[in-house]
Amino acid sequence: MNLVGTGDFQHPLWFKELKANLKDLENGLFYFNDKNFLFILQTEISNIYEQDGKSRRIHNIVLSPNFEIAEQIIEYLKPRGKIESDGRPILAGLDCVEFTESLMKISKDIVIIPAHAWTPWYGVFGSKTGFNSLKECFKDQVKHIFAIETGLSSDPAMNWRLSELDNIAFISNSDCHSPWPWRLGRELNVFETKEPSYKELMNIIKERDPKRFLFTVEVDPSYGKYHWDGHRNCQVFLEPKDAIKYKNICPVCRRPLTVGVLHRVEELADREEGFVPKEHIPFKTMLPLSELIATIHNTEPFSKKVWEEHNKLTKVFGTELDILLNVEKERLTHIVGDSLSDLIIKNRGGLLKVQPGYDGVYGKVILQGEISRKLPQKTLDSFLLSKNIDS
Repeated sequence: MNLVGTGDFQHPLWFKELKANLKDLENGLFYFNDKNFLFILQTEISNIYEQDGKSRRIHNIVLSPNFEIAEQIIEYLKPRGKIESDGRPILAGLDCVEFTESLMKISKDIVIIPAHAWTPWYGVFGSKTGFNSLKECFKDQVKHIFAIETGLSSDPAMNWRLSELDNIAFISNSDCHSPWPWRLGRELNVFETKEPSYKELMNIIKERDPKRFLFTVEVDPSYGKYHWDGHRNCQVFLEPKDAIKYKNICPVCRRPLTVGVLHRVEELADREEGFVPKEHIPFKTMLPLSELIATIHNTEPFSKKVWEEHNKLTKVFGTELDILLNVEKERLTHIVGDSLSDLIIKNRGGLLKVQPGYDGVYGKVILQGEISRKLPQKTLDSFLLSKNIDS
């Protein structure tokens, strides 16, 4: 990994730090000490507004080609939101149409990408506050939207099911808002370029050239916090077919479930599962190394034990991506033993079973047993009977 977004460039203190410390390559990219590790000016904006009688909450990634344009973006944002109080400022009352049109007036080189497009609360297609299409959200400004972020709970294969997205690039990014460094790089894009620049990278994404846009790395969508339908407080998690059977109502508290990404894709898809476009960017499915170590030791990914093991591996083999993608099993076993090396190899082949995440709860790797799909039958039968729903 040698290119990351700065995150939150609109925040006054962070912008000051960026200007003071980043060196300009004069091609839209920047570096700190090492020219082989590059930065791109990036932030994320929360647009919250009313449209068509419904509250809309859409997160958008914004990329800027230089500090001058970034400053103009900041000046535009200042009277419209509290840019100094939150890394991801809220622009209340500013819809995505006006927002996009206004930024394009500043510069056509600004890039806007809907973030984690399918998450229920803040995705452009989200079940709670989103839209049924990009055009419904951006209207005549949709012409400026050429990519969306798949997010943790979806992958390109799920997005291929919507013909509307045939001309849209699918990018896969990490979350710069997390305090845990192991989450940086858990999803990423792989490009082939000899002399990277802002303009070239944006063109590679826009053109979806498989010779230059090689692949994305995605976590298993089941690992994402909103893959299945559910209620966190009630510990209810259901795959779409069961949620539909219960009319999207929680069998415990009798309130609406948080409809997850898998269900939402099924609602909007106009193609069958398994459809693969003739022209597409491939992807690899992998979970982060810390998640694998935590699974073996039955602990949390941010525990001391996990980081001791993580650091042991990276000290010997270098980057986490090399460990996940390239290092031979025998060499891994020599350092960390059979259990973890087996898990890394299975992860590399996309062979892990993951209990899907739901309603803000991350998915979990299953070492033994099967994926749980419903509550105890007694609870469900009681609910169905009370609602006069046939089982």
